[in-house]
Amino acid sequence: MTRPLFPTGIAALALAATMAADALATPQELLILGWAENVYLVEPAFELKAKLDSGAETSSLDARIIKKFRQGGKRWVRFALSDPETGEEYVLVRERVRTIGIIQHDGDTELRPTVMMQVCIADRALDVEVSLVDRSAFSYRLLLGRRALKSFALIDTGNTYLTQPRCKLPATVKESEL
Repeated sequence: MTRPLFPTGIAALALAATMAADALATPQELLILGWAENVYLVEPAFELKAKLDSGAETSSLDARIIKKFRQGGKRWVRFALSDPETGEEYVLVRERVRTIGIIQHDGDTELRPTVMMQVCIADRALDVEVSLVDRSAFSYRLLLGRRALKSFALIDTGNTYLTQPRCKLPATVKESEL
């Protein structure tokens, strides 16, 4: 017996529900962003330049001293971020979402831990899964991939810095810092 190419029955309903949940906004509802934008990291509360890359599925963030560990039955990551303006270093601890394999241009695979970070881009506060990696050799410390952008934005590849971060943030972050 051959299996159908398309799901049927309950599998079809589950697929339809997933597709509906992931449905994109209509073109009129999409925000147009440049291929580079200023983004605000809610914690540790600083702004940085981000490259928007529809060729990358997962976002990545410049981090140093990346240490994975287990505590209380959970997987964690301790890492350091540096404020590009002041050079001040912040040490953060986040629960590890997963470990991903990134295929490099030379064909090698690099394993990276991912964590959730809250970012503000334009008027959107987003919880974004980012892989942690040393991006010091790159011009942009944050790369936002299509998974982070797909539900609300289009990338205008001919423009940069079309917006400024202006989210409503918790009281612990001063809006004057944006």
